[in-house]
Amino acid sequence: MASYTRTSSLKAGLPPGTPVHVGEQKADAVKITVVDYNPEGSREFTPESPKNCTLYRTAETVTWINVDGLHEVDLIGEVCSCFGIHPLTVEDILNTTQRPKLDVFDDYLFLVIKTQTYNPQTFRVEVEQVSLILGDRYLLSFRERPGDAFDGVRSRILGNKGRIRKMGADYLAYTLLDAIIDNYYAVLERVGETIEELEEELVGRPTPETLKKIHLLKREMILLRRSVWPLREVISSLLRDEELSQISKGLYFYLKDLYDHTVHVIDTIETFRDIISGMLEIYLSSVSNRLNEIMKVLTIFAAIFIPLTFIAGVYGMNFNTAASPFNMPELNWFLGYPFALFLMAATAGGMLAAFRRKGWL
Repeated sequence: MASYTRTSSLKAGLPPGTPVHVGEQKADAVKITVVDYNPEGSREFTPESPKNCTLYRTAETVTWINVDGLHEVDLIGEVCSCFGIHPLTVEDILNTTQRPKLDVFDDYLFLVIKTQTYNPQTFRVEVEQVSLILGDRYLLSFRERPGDAFDGVRSRILGNKGRIRKMGADYLAYTLLDAIIDNYYAVLERVGETIEELEEELVGRPTPETLKKIHLLKREMILLRRSVWPLREVISSLLRDEELSQISKGLYFYLKDLYDHTVHVIDTIETFRDIISGMLEIYLSSVSNRLNEIMKVLTIFAAIFIPLTFIAGVYGMNFNTAASPFNMPELNWFLGYPFALFLMAATAGGMLAAFRRKGWL
């Protein structure tokens, strides 16, 4: 549970708005990439200094500034200062334990989203925080480490594919959100494959290792749910507030479609959670049935050997008193020993036949 409730004491006692990086360092160095475009053309480059980003605050083109890595606090602060970002927003960007949310400021919108990657070998979901700052003609994105989630959007801008270069920064923000939600589908597809493999293992011969895998998967589904559920509220807030200057009227149709995709992802997560809970019941039933089968076999063997033990006990008393009226003639009989063995075998065979007729075998 420590991964769900991780906190840091680095900010204890500091005034609000103090920039402190909270979380793991997931990138070797902070990398800033600028994509500047309009309908006529586009270019991608790395600025010589973060202070050069000031030029794009009032540019006529649409500018996307992407920052990979959050551990260099001063550099993040310089980028944000170029666009007049509030100190509390900078603090939230550096705090990677934020839940998905939307903050509305006078001249920009601030969004926090979570992206995931799933490792089917370890049954682990790795969560990364993405922060978006949407202005009139610019978009700032901050990620914990480099990744390929936004590569498709970048290639569409540089290759002039689709309508993205004809639209504003709000459409770019929508495109990035859409890429993140599409990544949820990829994660859920891998989770679904893992669930199918576990179901086959449950039907076959479940082991304690199978139970461990189910518990790990159930815990990671809780983490997925915590990342996606607040995102629905974020998109719903964008849809409800029709007076946001950063969102054009024509974008609300795209946001509605994005909201529908988010609801579908949530429904899939809830379905997987129910399936995994059912898998726990199947595992317990399988173990119980297996134990019943073992006890059934042991009971049958015990029932067969009880009369055999009785016969062996009777003939093991070795009473051979000629004057006794209860003399056992088989003791002096030449075929007495084979007769006793035949009697035991016949008794065991008769019991096995009776058990088979009753359907116990």
